[in-house]
Amino acid sequence: MPAKPESPARAAEAVTIKTGAQILVDTLLDLGVDTMFGYTGGVVLPVFDKLFDSPIRFIIPRHEQGGCHMADAYARASGKTGVILATSGPGACNLVTGLATAMMDSIPMVALTGQVRTDLIGNDAFQEADTTGITRPVTKYNSIVKNVKDLERTVREAFHIASTGRPGPVLIDLPVDVSVGKLPCTGKAEMDLPGYKLRTKGHARQVSMAAEAINRAERPVLYVGGGVIIANAAEELRVLAEKAHVPVTMTLMGLGSYDQGKAESLDMLGMHGSAYANFAVQESDLLIAVGARFDDRVTGKLATFAPNAKIIHIDIDPSSISKNVHVDIPVVGDAKHILVELTKEVEHRDRTEWFEKIAQWKKKYPFRYDQNAGMIKPQYVIEEVWRQTKGDAVVATGVGQHQMWSAQFYKFSKPRQFITSGGLGTMGFGLPAAIGAQIARPGETVIDFDGDHSFNMTMTELATAVQYELPVKVCILNNGFMGMVRQWQELFYGRRYACSYLKNPDYAGVARALGAVGITVDKREDVPKAVTQMLAEKQPCVVDFRVEAEENVWPMVPSGKSLNEMDGLDILERLI
Repeated sequence: MPAKPESPARAAEAVTIKTGAQILVDTLLDLGVDTMFGYTGGVVLPVFDKLFDSPIRFIIPRHEQGGCHMADAYARASGKTGVILATSGPGACNLVTGLATAMMDSIPMVALTGQVRTDLIGNDAFQEADTTGITRPVTKYNSIVKNVKDLERTVREAFHIASTGRPGPVLIDLPVDVSVGKLPCTGKAEMDLPGYKLRTKGHARQVSMAAEAINRAERPVLYVGGGVIIANAAEELRVLAEKAHVPVTMTLMGLGSYDQGKAESLDMLGMHGSAYANFAVQESDLLIAVGARFDDRVTGKLATFAPNAKIIHIDIDPSSISKNVHVDIPVVGDAKHILVELTKEVEHRDRTEWFEKIAQWKKKYPFRYDQNAGMIKPQYVIEEVWRQTKGDAVVATGVGQHQMWSAQFYKFSKPRQFITSGGLGTMGFGLPAAIGAQIARPGETVIDFDGDHSFNMTMTELATAVQYELPVKVCILNNGFMGMVRQWQELFYGRRYACSYLKNPDYAGVARALGAVGITVDKREDVPKAVTQMLAEKQPCVVDFRVEAEENVWPMVPSGKSLNEMDGLDILERLI
């Protein structure tokens, strides 16, 4: 019997006329977006009008760059895809630094930017910019939508591309006529990405070769990067390291992937990494890289990096393998899956001599500072915060000396606990990142360790924290200098401190003016009390710690030197 024709009423119910703006908001909701960051403007008003009636929580920063860092940190802290919305021209251009930061650190993010009408593109219209052209080098993928019928598919593709493979920021440029254009909608649009192929499992033979190499190795080292955290593979890493009995060193982005309280931890390696990690890498006979990219701050002089080691490289991005160093056993795929398969084939070995040698390095060259100094040492502040938080806070940082001290003296035990700009080294990242992390994890203590000059760049975002009642804690390690620049000027430019000093405001006064709590600490004995007060506050709190002006980060691998050619080891020895 032939099917009855659909009634006109039912057919009308199946087809809904929507504007592009409504399609965008509905698609975001369907993809699970519940939080967005951004700033309004003329050509995105249609989108904001639809967001007005949606359940999506929208956070308005004081500057688009700050909002982009918030979306980035929200993604890092939650494991979700961050979303930022900005208007055309200057609004979109203000996202560039944030997009580049996310790109370098492989953070899943979708940026939505407004654009002038399609018929005006190329005419130098008011607030027109070639947003896709400008952002192509700092995004994983970008696109301009010129027809409303393509909008939903493009948005779904953007979220898929941003969050899969090696993650990264994706940008969609949205002309205003597409936002107001109307389209009959009858169901979900399907993605169309025939050229986007993902390899996750890894080649079984390569995995077996890696296992065989680990089983034979006398002096292996696991070298772990942010890819382990991105892949949610920290537990799999722990199981492998413990079963095979292999020491673990982490990059700056990898901190938190392995509990630094465990005996196998070598802490961070590289330019300002631990002496024992750097020595171990240089004397290793097997280096097992997982989700790391052998960047210059890790390797030092490439020609002498891990000179006696065979190298295994596990990474989801095939373009990263053998890019900087020759790799003997490449394994392309998802770190979580590959670590599981690798663990099945590795054997336990005591490696007593290797661990005894590492223990000697640890005893001789721990991270140290002068604990008898009269002035406040920045390392002491970080240690005190670590002690009072029991190592359980989410830590964000700006970029500079304070970032390195945070990596050295706050010991991380779990992933997504350390939020910092690694690859790009973006000053000003700390405060907006802390805000994004606090929004992602509202019940947890979030602390921004910041330098004075890094804080200066985005301190207006404190008003954002106040507006949304976010209890972020800011510890300014205020030495009056661009600390890392000053350190290099001291060591390599004869203490000629050219343009590395600026007069700072009264940070506590600024905090109070913006509606936050402000505290100034200039005596060492007052540090514990100030930290206690800061942690007890239920509103944003800024503590200005007036620290030693010319304190340096040790050890340090000078540019062009090998990992084992560290400056400052004699200083660390004298501090015993």
